[in-house]
Amino acid sequence: MSRALTAQPSGARPDPRPFAVRHFGAFLGLWALVMLGLIVLHIAVGTLDFSPRQIVLALLQRPEEALHHQVVWGLRLPRALVALVAGGMLGLAGAILQCVTRNPLAEPGLMGVSSGGVLAIIVYIVLASGGSASSLPDAGLMLPLVGVLGGMAAATLTYALSYRRGSDPVRLILTGVLVAGVCSALSSLLLLWADDDQVQRILRWTVGSTSGRVWVHWGTLYPVALVAVPLGLLCAGLANALQLGDGVARGLGQRVEVARLTLLFAASLLTAGVVAVVGAVGFIGLVGPHLARRAAGGDVRRLFPLSVALSAVLLIASDIVARTLTLGWIGAFTGLELPEGAGLPVGAVTAMLGAPFFLHLLLRPKGDL
Repeated sequence: MSRALTAQPSGARPDPRPFAVRHFGAFLGLWALVMLGLIVLHIAVGTLDFSPRQIVLALLQRPEEALHHQVVWGLRLPRALVALVAGGMLGLAGAILQCVTRNPLAEPGLMGVSSGGVLAIIVYIVLASGGSASSLPDAGLMLPLVGVLGGMAAATLTYALSYRRGSDPVRLILTGVLVAGVCSALSSLLLLWADDDQVQRILRWTVGSTSGRVWVHWGTLYPVALVAVPLGLLCAGLANALQLGDGVARGLGQRVEVARLTLLFAASLLTAGVVAVVGAVGFIGLVGPHLARRAAGGDVRRLFPLSVALSAVLLIASDIVARTLTLGWIGAFTGLELPEGAGLPVGAVTAMLGAPFFLHLLLRPKGDL
């Protein structure tokens, strides 16, 4: 025993920091590998099964059959990329809002961005479809542009209504809840004027869905991601200061209102870009940042990139479940008459997974949130 004790260098102590903090680069790289694996799994899952070899050959432009290339490149790969990037954007938006408001239950819909974007899309579907929802395609720039403008307008309204000689985080949260509630109520009212085809499309935007998302939608999402994700990551220093409180942030030389407005703009742009392409997917921006904070601590320089990675994994994994668990399975389990081949919208899966997590957060002691 004495030899074992004397073999250790004098004064050496084990590092008390978590593994994810001590080896953050390797930990982040591990999740990058998980993402790649989930992309392959996402491509493999569906009505037409593929072996790993067939997937690799199709991705390398050497498919065994022409149909493999069409399914992999034309349908499944863009949907997987949209789910991956959308999840990362929602996770970063949620992490930003939790730091800015100093509220652990904050999530991307807090500023009314999700509800505002969906409301704008619903208005456009109802008024511009000319009585036929099928005449108004999801692909193209118009619907995403309408969604981004509606989401940013809702965020601007929330900030303007909450501003009284400065923006208080509590007042900002309450105003965001108000704006989101009004937008949701208006969306519900518009359903009364919609026909059956329009209602089906509107519900997918309201719940959130990656179904049918192809390269056109990816072309709409990734430019927003290229602007908003680096902007959010570069604001880590501002968020680190703000989550310590306005007084401490001013003492550190930060212009609090400018910093808060910059972060809110980044979070709103991230959320609006996602809503414009896949609709209002809930809970991802709440669960991902919480898992990242528990793994890597509260330092935003680690929290933000890890929130992106974990939230991306959560959404693409949820989309795999949504493609596997069809309405036919639910109908067989519940006895309801539901379409056999129809898949679940990914927003329904994230709600089923996120609601218990949200309840868990509410029931935890206050100091553990």
